[in-house]
Amino acid sequence: FGLYILFPIGWMYYFGTNLENRFAVPDFWPAPEMTHKIPFERDELKAELERLRRVRLEGRARRIQAEDEVPKTEGGPGEG
Repeated sequence: FGLYILFPIGWMYYFGTNLENRFAVPDFWPAPEMTHKIPFERDELKAELERLRRVRLEGRARRIQAEDEVPKTEGGPGEG
């Protein structure tokens, strides 16, 4: 009976005390200045939309350029 009572209490005491010092990973969470900042003002929203549009268009231009560099072959895999 003592095992059934003392073992869980000892387990809870061992893992329940001083948790921050024993099991914490230093610098696990990013600093507030490194996290996402949601724009609320109209000017900030416009600037963010422009940035996203610029990133999307740059990726599209890179993708089109990569497609142009790939040599086109006659016929597809199902033909022939």
